[in-house]
Amino acid sequence: MSDVLSDSRRTGALAAQSSESDRRLPLIGSSEPETRPDLINSGQAVGLSERKQLVRVENDRGLSLTESLVHYFYRLTWRTPLHKLRLKGRSPLRLLAAPDDPFTGDARRGKAIRAGFFQIAGAKIEIAQLNFATLQAPNEALDYIHSFAWLRDLAAAAPRGTCVPIAERLVNQWLDAHLETVSDPAWRADLAARRIINCAAHAPLILSSSDLVYRSRVLRNFASTARHLDHVADKAPEGLARLTAWAGVVAAALLLPDGEPRRIFGEAGLKRAIEGFMGDDGGALSRSPLAQIEAIRVLSMLRSVYAARGELLSPIVELALTRAVPALQGLTHHDGSLGSWQGAPGVSADTMATLMRASGVRSRPLREARHWGYQRIPAGRTVVLVDAGTPAMARHAIMGCASTLAFEMSHGPHRLIVNCGGASAIGPDYPPSLAKGLRATAAHSTLCLDDTNSTAVLPKGQLGKGVGLVELDRRDTDDAVRLDMTHDGYARRYGMIHRRLLVLRADGRELRGEDVLLPVPKRGMGRTKPAEAPFAIRFHLGMDVEAHPATDGWGVFLRVADGSLWQFRSAASKVTLEDSLWVDEHGNIRPSQQIVLSGTASGGGGNYGWLIKHMG
Repeated sequence: MSDVLSDSRRTGALAAQSSESDRRLPLIGSSEPETRPDLINSGQAVGLSERKQLVRVENDRGLSLTESLVHYFYRLTWRTPLHKLRLKGRSPLRLLAAPDDPFTGDARRGKAIRAGFFQIAGAKIEIAQLNFATLQAPNEALDYIHSFAWLRDLAAAAPRGTCVPIAERLVNQWLDAHLETVSDPAWRADLAARRIINCAAHAPLILSSSDLVYRSRVLRNFASTARHLDHVADKAPEGLARLTAWAGVVAAALLLPDGEPRRIFGEAGLKRAIEGFMGDDGGALSRSPLAQIEAIRVLSMLRSVYAARGELLSPIVELALTRAVPALQGLTHHDGSLGSWQGAPGVSADTMATLMRASGVRSRPLREARHWGYQRIPAGRTVVLVDAGTPAMARHAIMGCASTLAFEMSHGPHRLIVNCGGASAIGPDYPPSLAKGLRATAAHSTLCLDDTNSTAVLPKGQLGKGVGLVELDRRDTDDAVRLDMTHDGYARRYGMIHRRLLVLRADGRELRGEDVLLPVPKRGMGRTKPAEAPFAIRFHLGMDVEAHPATDGWGVFLRVADGSLWQFRSAASKVTLEDSLWVDEHGNIRPSQQIVLSGTASGGGGNYGWLIKHMG
């Protein structure tokens, strides 16, 4: 990490109940007027269960005998050659509804589409030269184009009448390349599911044509994509991709005629997928806030589909959202913006607020998410966020970071202490070594021993050996909140345990910390005898902080953008200021600074105390 930061300084490049007989729904693709139903209330909230079973909620007794038989025969046709016949079934004459899109598109990207090119992930793709069959682009751009997420951006850029010809032309080009040919990435399960939901939400853009042949092709693609998802949803990678694929199956069941068997089949699959995605407290097993955001976004879109059909929201979706939302809110600062964890950039408060509204869930941020591994300490206008969990398992990790015991701190709308973040967000024009560096222990506000990671960072996003055990003791009193945490990431290599104590005063005006290196009590199992090793304790500063070293060399004055003054002090080590960086919501790398306490720990360990205090 130190090499990456050094290189960055040299180059300057880093510096979201009424039945059908009670209410008539629009028939999208038919000759009826294009009206869209208002969102319908999703029904009474479902109580949060402590168990992982996401369907067994109050008053839910599972599938009836008839439903079980329908589900059995649906799966029977899916697992046999009859599936090929299902893929070639008849096309629907219409969609049963056009759900509202609860998310606002990016007008800047929409204007770029109107000007003749896709602009995404640092790539500029000219539409006039675009061949959907042989498209080569960064993965993020491929996902954006094949999922039809660009429909949302186009709709945000101009009135519908202006956008319809552009949307129809692009859809027709895509159908020319992929309607008859199933291939990746265009037909990848999660992208196919997103495409169904996005096309339905923006059906007025792509199904307003009087060209019956074109409209028939679009509706045929809806049906064939639904049949494709029936077959491949359970084969998608476990986690977000599988959850998204099954959400697409359920959406197709609600949007296409005669969908009840598919709905029973799809909701059962979605239940399994959700259980494979999140833990008991609602956090993604990958520990990735970005994956959590995308899951909430997909489920919120699916919620909108239920509403457009006048259907009561499935308890599966309801309960998943009521768990996932407060867990994600637990990683937000005082102003509602998201902390920089597990490769996520600093997502803005506005983006988070939009997501929360789309989910339909009102809740308090979760303070203790022990399964997800995060702790949140609010005090007055101050919030401290802490990674107090073991790293995600290799099969779940997405841009996993060696961030154990790191913390962030904010006061009001201003971030004081941050992590660099953004390994998942930086553009493809940056070297791969930078993304790996942003995942390193040194890119987080915690102790790093001998310039090595507490957990090995592997190139493809997974994590290797390192932290296997994290111990946590949290005590909340009227005067303060105290976290006492340890991890064993350096035990085998250096014979040391890292212990971190954090005490946040109830008024939020003082955070006391102590980092302790302790010799491993017993040798054995390959553990190394403790020896001298250099250490560095880093405190990466937020963009709103102007730092000035104290004249005695033992502290730093922190002037925040609102004019308030804070002081960092340590009696255990001299304090230095060094260059750092922070990645914002758009993947831009912003130069910043970091406070560093450094020295050499003896074989007997060491204690290093510090203080962050509001001065006025």
